[in-house]
Amino acid sequence: MNIPCDKNIGIGCLVLSCLIGAALLVSPAYAGTLEEALTGGKANVNMRLRYEAVDDSTNKDAQAATLRTRLGYRSGDYKDIFIFGEFEDVRTVLGLNHYAPEKSGYALIADPSVTQVNQAFLGYQGLYQTTAKLGRQRLILDNARFVGNVGWRQNEQTFDAVSLTNHLLPQTTVTYAFLNKVNGILEKFDADVTDHLLNIAYSGFKAAKITAYGYLLKDDHSKANNNTYGLRLSGASHLDQKITLLYTAEFSSQKTDHFDALYTFLEGGLQCGGVKFKLGYERLGSDNSDYGFQTPLATKHAFNGWADEFLKTPTKGLQDAMVSVGGKVIGAKLLAVYHDFSADQGSEDWGTEVDLLAARKFAKRYLLGIKYAGYRADNWKTDTDKFWLWGQMHI
Repeated sequence: MNIPCDKNIGIGCLVLSCLIGAALLVSPAYAGTLEEALTGGKANVNMRLRYEAVDDSTNKDAQAATLRTRLGYRSGDYKDIFIFGEFEDVRTVLGLNHYAPEKSGYALIADPSVTQVNQAFLGYQGLYQTTAKLGRQRLILDNARFVGNVGWRQNEQTFDAVSLTNHLLPQTTVTYAFLNKVNGILEKFDADVTDHLLNIAYSGFKAAKITAYGYLLKDDHSKANNNTYGLRLSGASHLDQKITLLYTAEFSSQKTDHFDALYTFLEGGLQCGGVKFKLGYERLGSDNSDYGFQTPLATKHAFNGWADEFLKTPTKGLQDAMVSVGGKVIGAKLLAVYHDFSADQGSEDWGTEVDLLAARKFAKRYLLGIKYAGYRADNWKTDTDKFWLWGQMHI
């Protein structure tokens, strides 16, 4: 059996090839059970049609209509082993492909046309309270600030990895992953790496969940190291039957081959009924204005504004003071966020941003959404406006 593979598919495709080969060579004594596992699994389909418009005050205004389709299949278990494969196709529709990287000179919309293996891994659940995965996979740790899948983009970020998730200790989740490749949302973000990720989360306290983590990253091409250690606490306390106090605190230290930087996130808020009001502060520190705290594996779009002006932390670092209010009205999720950006080193004001979102689910399988980001520059880049309208289906 020939399986089409190219150099970008990596170990995920290798895992599928080996597993199919094993299925073909299995002895007749196990063929029935294995056949049931292979044919008795569960398929899934996820489709998202999205229109995006960008005006960055520098390039030609961009417009894109893209359709993202994912087809996945998880087999049944055979001797505690299962496989999962997922193919992904992203293409422009309606003739709206006026954007970089599809056409030069236009503003960037990071949804290139692509057809690829999105996930392909072998799973094993025979170890006590442990799930192991080998192959191309999605990884999301905590709130995705340090490790995530960039799920907002049509072509998500995945990892060629070995991962272990263990629940042996009461109310404790231990996750370890070894990564040897990052499959980014754009080809230029693909990277061969030697990364070790360790995340230990304890939820035994009534008022808070506590997570300790260490992420040791090495880029195989540049040989650069980026090691981050941190603690995160998040929780909620009921002040009375109607009002809940919300709080999060996170602190991290990052060391590279030449620099050291600190990270701080503080957030407090109140929830009354279905409405949440939050005040937040995030600091990605600087080392003497020569290096800013970086999060190379993160879902960056979810942080520091949806206009994506700060995907790479400036060398002077970044401070982001924010206020948000959100809730549900007639079943629709509504959210408004205001950001005030400034340098961590020095007194530069780097602008403000307003983010607005409205989204509603229908019949559990469908979702419609509209979203806007308006960034107003001061001493950083240029004014940028982004608008999205999308519909999504998951079966």
